[in-house]
Amino acid sequence: MNWVLAAAASALFAGLTSVLAKVGIAHTDSDVATAVRCAVVLLFSWVMAAISVGDVPAALAQISPRSYAFLALSGLATGGSWICYFAALAEGDVNKVVPIDKSSTALSALLAIVFFGETGHLGVKLAAIAAILAGTLMMVEKRRTAGAPAGQGRRWVLLAVAAAVFAALTSVLAKVGVSGVDSNLATAVRTCVVLVMAWAIVAARGKLSLVRRCDHRELGFICASGVATGASWLFYYYAIQAGQVSVVTQIDKLSILVSIGFARAVFTERLGRRAAAGLALIVAATLAMAIWA
Repeated sequence: MNWVLAAAASALFAGLTSVLAKVGIAHTDSDVATAVRCAVVLLFSWVMAAISVGDVPAALAQISPRSYAFLALSGLATGGSWICYFAALAEGDVNKVVPIDKSSTALSALLAIVFFGETGHLGVKLAAIAAILAGTLMMVEKRRTAGAPAGQGRRWVLLAVAAAVFAALTSVLAKVGVSGVDSNLATAVRTCVVLVMAWAIVAARGKLSLVRRCDHRELGFICASGVATGASWLFYYYAIQAGQVSVVTQIDKLSILVSIGFARAVFTERLGRRAAAGLALIVAATLAMAIWA
């Protein structure tokens, strides 16, 4: 199935995004980094949309108001997810933040079952969702990151949970929004909303002056993460348009393997036995849903 391969490609690029972004926000403000990444993703997505549909103005005119509304809502949810996610990455370890963020798959699958009637192999899906949540809890260590201020250890957890909730809403809203719309064009439209939201937050928080002071090396990694995000989105929204949301979201979240693998290689972040067992449980449950559901 082509949409399964597309979901797998989305997972690969999403995993690279986390690591590239983590390097890019070592000294750069996370809100500024998010806004810069949005600009890169916007350029990337519109180039791909132009290649895909050819006559962009004509294609835009054919999108229904309902689709525009849901794409806009999906973009707002994505913006909220990004802001929370990269703020969490700035404070916590990749191998702790990513598992919480990826738990959005469980909520996405539940919402897909309720709103889209994706009840095929329901027992497998529910068992997999429970296993993913259990594995996520096993991977999140309670101890505070060394050197972090008191209270910060809990803040990144809340930010990561918020990112997961927004990400789950993104998938469901986008499924409605891309119905009958070229997936590349839909990605470009919703990215416009994300861009406006991201820069509005930077301006509202008085951080525009920080843009000029971005470290050039980190800026390169931020832009690279934007390209990786754009590639991930293009594959992802094609997959949810052609396939089942409850399955696509599970495959896409296997990006956790890529993120944690690079986190160990680049940041020397190691998994304890409990966390490794949780990761194995998440992967097994995700594969079970992809194969049997």
